[in-house]
Amino acid sequence: MKNSKVYPWVVVALLWGVALLNYMDRQMLSTMRPSMQLDIEELQSAANFGYLMAIFLWIYGLMSPFAGIIADRVNRKWLIVFSLLVWSGVTFAMGFATTFDQLYWLRAVMGVSEALYIPAGLSLIADYHSSTTRSLAVGIHMTGLYMGQALGGFGATIASTFSWHSAFQSFGLVGISYSFILIFFLKEKNENEKKPDVIGYVQATVKTSVSKGFKLLFTSFSFWIILLYFAVPSLPGWAVKNWMPTLFAENLSIDMATAGPIATITIAVSSFFGVIVGGLMSDRWVQKNIRGRIYTSALGLGLTIPALILIGSGHSMFNVIGAAFCFGFGYGMFDANNMPILCQFVATNQRATAYGIMNMTGVFFGAWITDWLGKSTDAGHLGKDFTWLGSIVLVTLAIQLFFLKPTVSKT
Repeated sequence: MKNSKVYPWVVVALLWGVALLNYMDRQMLSTMRPSMQLDIEELQSAANFGYLMAIFLWIYGLMSPFAGIIADRVNRKWLIVFSLLVWSGVTFAMGFATTFDQLYWLRAVMGVSEALYIPAGLSLIADYHSSTTRSLAVGIHMTGLYMGQALGGFGATIASTFSWHSAFQSFGLVGISYSFILIFFLKEKNENEKKPDVIGYVQATVKTSVSKGFKLLFTSFSFWIILLYFAVPSLPGWAVKNWMPTLFAENLSIDMATAGPIATITIAVSSFFGVIVGGLMSDRWVQKNIRGRIYTSALGLGLTIPALILIGSGHSMFNVIGAAFCFGFGYGMFDANNMPILCQFVATNQRATAYGIMNMTGVFFGAWITDWLGKSTDAGHLGKDFTWLGSIVLVTLAIQLFFLKPTVSKT
């Protein structure tokens, strides 16, 4: 089955489940503060809650380049299995935490284990899919992240119905069980099975040293533009992921048990449609225009700019949910094309490393905005501070369109 035409999509399906668990386990904390602060006094401060979410991001970001380097040099199947098993065990253990310090260090360990997945998973999908299906395959995989984000919103609902301890324990056990499914069905793509799928590009298969790999990446002007283009939109991206439930609760005057699912489901559903549309559009456009993937990504990112303004300033259910849907759809189109755009500039043996560096930069931006918006929430400026994020996205979008010009067709 590994060599069949169907198996590349089996890989996407298997990793879709991992992506779901990856985001669900990290995301549900953002909705469970009201329940958790009854048992852990430190969480009554939004700033402390921001620290708890930010430590995950800082560790996740620091680990991402190393995760990419590792993924380019080891069997990615076993790296993914190990990553899932560890972060699921951490999620399970969080259900037994009784102090802020315990939660803090468990979130740090989760950051290490979850960082190992994304570079390995996306590079494996990129290897199994050629130029005609790569964006769609990555996009479908991304819907797993969005579904995990949506289900994470129900953490508050489970916590209010049962307990926050039960929520962590239950989701942790699901992930541990799923790791055994991967052991039996997920297969690595061997080097001699990778076929060149680009025109005018030498597809490197020899593993380079770490230092040489970094030199090749960081002496490429295009990689710096990709890095900027990936990182800056992470500011509103992580702001929406970590603070949208709180903003919904404040602006719409509803409790978190209701605001959490509404916020996360709206973003997840809209992003689901965005990655599918963005993936299909990109895979077709790039066959006719070498910048097709870049234009598709730019269209999506452009939709997030007015959405951010309305998200921050809206106070009616219609306006806020409509803006959130627009943001999710546009961000989905952007998400579906990050790895495929990278593939137009970076050889196969460096893609996980490159994506790891991108992930680190984006997450560092996310950690900063998460921490900063925690303080903004305490000061009562959360909505106002959401609106200015649109301006920096606009500047980045202009830079990308002007400077990012691939010379490789149909990659």
